[in-house]
Amino acid sequence: MQKGSIGVTTENIFPVIKKFLYSDHEIFLRELVSNAVDASQKLKTLSSVGDFKGELGDLSVRISVDKEKGTLTVSDRGIGMTEEDIDKYINQIAFSGAEEFINKYKDNANAIIGHFGLGFYSAFMVSSKVEIHTLSYKEGAKAVCWTCNGSPEFEMKESDKQDRGTDIVLFIDDENKEYLEKSKIDELLRKYCRFLPVPIVSGKEQEWKDGKYVDTDRDNVINSVEPLWARKPSDLTDKDYLDFYHAIMPGQDDPLFWIHLNVDFPFTLTGILYFPKIHSNIDINRNKIQLYCNQVFVTDSVEGVVPEFLTLLQGVIDSPDIPLNVSRSYLQSDSNVKKISSHITKKVASRLEEIAKNNAEEFEKKWNDIKIFIEFGMLSDDKFSEPAMKFALLEDTEGKFFKIDDYKKLIEGAQTDKDGNVVVLYATDKELQYSYINAATEKGYSVLLMNGQLDSHFIGMLENKLEKTRFVRVDSDTLDNLIKKDNAAVCDLSKLDKDIATTLFKSQLPKTDKADYFVAFQPMGECAAPTVITQSEYLRRMKDMASLQPGMSFYGEMPDSFTFTLNTDHKVVKRIISEASSALTDKVKPISDKIDEANNQISEIRKKSELSDDEKKIISDNESKVNNLREEEDGIISEYAGNQPIIRQLVDIALLSNGMLKGEALSNFIKRSVDLL
Repeated sequence: MQKGSIGVTTENIFPVIKKFLYSDHEIFLRELVSNAVDASQKLKTLSSVGDFKGELGDLSVRISVDKEKGTLTVSDRGIGMTEEDIDKYINQIAFSGAEEFINKYKDNANAIIGHFGLGFYSAFMVSSKVEIHTLSYKEGAKAVCWTCNGSPEFEMKESDKQDRGTDIVLFIDDENKEYLEKSKIDELLRKYCRFLPVPIVSGKEQEWKDGKYVDTDRDNVINSVEPLWARKPSDLTDKDYLDFYHAIMPGQDDPLFWIHLNVDFPFTLTGILYFPKIHSNIDINRNKIQLYCNQVFVTDSVEGVVPEFLTLLQGVIDSPDIPLNVSRSYLQSDSNVKKISSHITKKVASRLEEIAKNNAEEFEKKWNDIKIFIEFGMLSDDKFSEPAMKFALLEDTEGKFFKIDDYKKLIEGAQTDKDGNVVVLYATDKELQYSYINAATEKGYSVLLMNGQLDSHFIGMLENKLEKTRFVRVDSDTLDNLIKKDNAAVCDLSKLDKDIATTLFKSQLPKTDKADYFVAFQPMGECAAPTVITQSEYLRRMKDMASLQPGMSFYGEMPDSFTFTLNTDHKVVKRIISEASSALTDKVKPISDKIDEANNQISEIRKKSELSDDEKKIISDNESKVNNLREEEDGIISEYAGNQPIIRQLVDIALLSNGMLKGEALSNFIKRSVDLL
């Protein structure tokens, strides 16, 4: 019998291991099974190069629970260990046997998982004592039993083990009795080990018999030794991909499509990424990409390896080249990870471009399901945004789809303004903005539908990327103002007629602290609507941004600003202004002249660099006079307007077409409409 002390630098190493080596105690099972798989893979490698000439036989890794003895055992039929091996790899913490083996057999080694030499000691997180019973594959080797109770002291002696391989026996401590429940062990094995390259057996399959479940003689194999991502894409069918998706993502609808990753230079990376149906909630499907290292599950928190916008995808990634810390739970940030992340981005962009090019009709059908994913990627990742400009789609209000450059070329003939800017008209609600959309299409213009959750930000990005292009919502101004041409018609109303008409209609517009209205005049054609209400594109965008950015809250507190535009070509508007001018000019013109006279006097005095007290008094008196005169003028015009129901009718028609007429005002409009019939 040999006795000794484990080669550690401090006597406190085991408490540290027990509490802090891994963030989750359940990781111990993954580590021990991974070591067992490594031992089996090493034996395969030795056999393949002729260094082991015996029969491989059954290389399954078996996990068994004995509740009466309080033990959990992980057994393999791999290379086993000699007394010298235990001295080297167990008694000296962090001397990794896997690392040494890989260096020796790097050209032939099967997938070896371990790299740190600490995995075995995770057993002490849940155990009061651990035993190793092992017999090396080497000819003439003697079986060895190693025992340690969680202190630096150990015992090692000969064992009566007859079969090649290693049994790790954990005597589960009182705080971790849950790991003596087979259901718990099976749950962990399915989580961490379901795709390991060696069969993982946990007891026997069960079947229902005589009112209870009983064991059969068939091994309960937990894993699939050759996962789909490890196979050649050319050997797989769509059904294979769909079946695998539903196996790893149960309860989900079929994915839209998928990408099979298979890279062997300058790093090794395999995997399958699926595009689920994404609607409006960006966070709903995060953390659905599983990261594996040589088919061992590591984590589903893949930040760093996968760009943020790709965390909306689902599937698996497997790479032995992703550096992991000893817990394999947190990724280290280094250049290799960044290269992998960059490659995944390029691969996804390339696949999407391929689908859009080769199957445009199918891509268009799926566009609204993946639109939020594409836009999120373009907004958050420049490496994705550039190639995505080639395949991202725009949809118009008629349901037709266009690539971005194609759409710009399509509209630039009709929708280029006098300054050479291509004006892209868009709507956010086809029903609410129908009249504006209809007016634009009747004029030969195209209108995009931009009603997605990220479209307001996406529009801003496109304006930055597309030269001499600006986006304006179709209801943000009259069409002639949105797309100004050199030959634009000019309103020929006199100043007095404009003043009268302004007060006529402003007096009938809603009075509210939450909205300001400005009256404008524009000839828009005899067939266009008589009145139109629009909202400034700039101010509306600022208010939208204010709702998301606290630093811009002052925009959110400002009242909504609307422009009420009178179509001076429309016969009803012409009639109303003409009749009002005839009825009011004699009363209003003298007042208007006095207002002009007072304002002119104020302007002349203010041209001086310094004002005397008398001059300041003249300005103050005139300002007060102007205010009084305006009140008198407004009173006369407003009284007249109040007796002309057709004026309020035109106001309400504009409000109604903009979705702004509700409640009592809507009821009054309906009653007035009946009365006017």
